[in-house]
Amino acid sequence: MSLLFALIGTLAFAIVAPVLGCLLAGLDRKITARMQGRVGPPLLQPYYDVRKLIEKDNVSVNSSEGTYITCALVFTLLAGGIFYSGGNLLMSVFVITLAGLFFIVAAYSTRSPYAELGANRETLQVMSYEPMVLFMAVAFYMAAGTFDSAGVFALDAPVVTSIWLVFLGLLFVLTIKLRKSPFDLSYSHHAHQELVKGITTEMSGKTLAKVEIMHWCENVLFLGWVGLFFVWANPLSIVLAIVVVVLVYFLEIWIDNNFARVKWQAMLSSAWAVAFVAGFVNIAVLAYL
Repeated sequence: MSLLFALIGTLAFAIVAPVLGCLLAGLDRKITARMQGRVGPPLLQPYYDVRKLIEKDNVSVNSSEGTYITCALVFTLLAGGIFYSGGNLLMSVFVITLAGLFFIVAAYSTRSPYAELGANRETLQVMSYEPMVLFMAVAFYMAAGTFDSAGVFALDAPVVTSIWLVFLGLLFVLTIKLRKSPFDLSYSHHAHQELVKGITTEMSGKTLAKVEIMHWCENVLFLGWVGLFFVWANPLSIVLAIVVVVLVYFLEIWIDNNFARVKWQAMLSSAWAVAFVAGFVNIAVLAYL
């Protein structure tokens, strides 16, 4: 039954997540424009952009690039399906990391110096946030007694009450995972920061459209991890989780528009320091108390 639930969850996630992700991307652009004193594009501009990409001729550097991106998108949908169907959080983390690796390999396959530089930066980003994400999964197991995300509905209190340090660490690396400044080293969505599009420099048409849809689904999954900290047996806790997710997303947009990009050394050292303090320390406290 767990496999069946995962498949059903993946199908539902594949339908709902791109819609929610598209709206979040449009909202991001609107809020960013208002912060910069502009009117901004329509809320559905991300959808219009992706539709235009899909309508373009299929031009790629090689035949393997599109295959790797398709695999990355499929594994992203699978990771979201596992999580939102109440499945194993740790497995969801592993699968979304696998999707990220396919994304990196796709950029390397083009043999473009700009794409390879972007792939190098993306690899550094994965190395930066992955320890904290793994600590999050382990801490969740220690607080909830299970890796299954559905286990929170049997708790008497939200897990954030016992692993709040891990939650703060997740918020820090969430900026890296959402590719927001100051950690948008590999793939910047701000035109004034990159003349060449980093890891997606050689991607166009349907391939680039799949990348954008993958990012939409990633955002929905990552924000779901945030909301997981605030859900327990009380059904009204879902409303609380949604409110927290909205506030966190607004915070990420604010950070994106108020901090300049840092060097990769600062990203790596700061993320690992946060992972040690917020993750390892919190887990150690849970283990010995």
